[in-house]
Amino acid sequence: MEKFRVGVLGGTGMVGQRFISLLEGHPWYEVTVIAASPRSAGKTYEEAVNGRWKLDTPMPQRVKSIVVKDVNDVAAVAGEADFVFSAVDMSKDEIRAIEEAYAKAETPVVSNNSAHRWTPDVPMMIPELNSEHADVIPYQRARLGTRSGFIAVKPNCSIQSYTPALHALLDYRPQVVVATTYQAISGAGKTFADWPEMVDNVIPYIGGEEEKSEQEPLRIWGHLENGVIVKAQKPLITTQCIRVPVTNGHMAAVFVSFEKKPEREEILRRWAEFKGLPQEWELPSAPRQFIRYMEEDNRPQTALDRDYERGMGVCLGRLREDTVYDYKFVGLSHNTVRGAAGGAILCAELLTRQGYIVKK
Repeated sequence: MEKFRVGVLGGTGMVGQRFISLLEGHPWYEVTVIAASPRSAGKTYEEAVNGRWKLDTPMPQRVKSIVVKDVNDVAAVAGEADFVFSAVDMSKDEIRAIEEAYAKAETPVVSNNSAHRWTPDVPMMIPELNSEHADVIPYQRARLGTRSGFIAVKPNCSIQSYTPALHALLDYRPQVVVATTYQAISGAGKTFADWPEMVDNVIPYIGGEEEKSEQEPLRIWGHLENGVIVKAQKPLITTQCIRVPVTNGHMAAVFVSFEKKPEREEILRRWAEFKGLPQEWELPSAPRQFIRYMEEDNRPQTALDRDYERGMGVCLGRLREDTVYDYKFVGLSHNTVRGAAGGAILCAELLTRQGYIVKK
């Protein structure tokens, strides 16, 4: 098949680099345009990044000579792409404006940013969990006055390690969830080279992260009503988010109480059998086994298990009954793959398969 032409907005940053790396050799998509700040515009991608490549894998050869465009030149960028991924580093108001400008230029935007996560008619998707939220897109297009342009977003990286595990158990009606997340430094766009203060250190605060971790799962579990997504009211979620000296991989320690307590064996069965449309449709980036439970007492471990299913799966462990809540368990997900660029690419694949993303 002829590949879709893809643009990456904010392509020089860490998440933008991850997009470009993951899209190399993609069976459906090909990066044809990279946009960034005005200071990078006019340089080749290799020149614009210039020693700031943050990934372990090398920069793909094919993109090195692409001349970076100014992200604010919407017409020029949109003219070379069927749709774009957004990883721009701007204020939230600027991000909202620039993403809407691309959508109004009839260029769908699949965003890694948080700016539009609470825009009522913008779907925020973990594709295995709430693919039906794409049904809000026609209402968004009516508001924007577009034929094919729209915005879709993926949720915060920290919720990926526990929300899928709870989603598989929703019909037991979880009532209270307590989660502490242990988050890698790449979540801040950093490596140890440019954040030496994190070596041998833990910081018990990540700005804005706890609110996102408590509220975004409720929007994932929401429903479409009168042209907008209405968030769920339960469960009550409270979190603490802690930065730890790890390169990649967000871990969560989770406690949960249910209205109807399931048996442990039933929880494990639900996790093992859980799948969504990405698995049924065999989308290119979809993990074959989305959730893996590990029986060992000391697993999952960040260094050993974050790359499970090419970083697109979720690893769980240590499920046991609790003295205060019904159960407790540990979850792990790769924050810059499933939690960022990879999750957005899977969203785009789902939206392509659903017919929302089309070639110009």
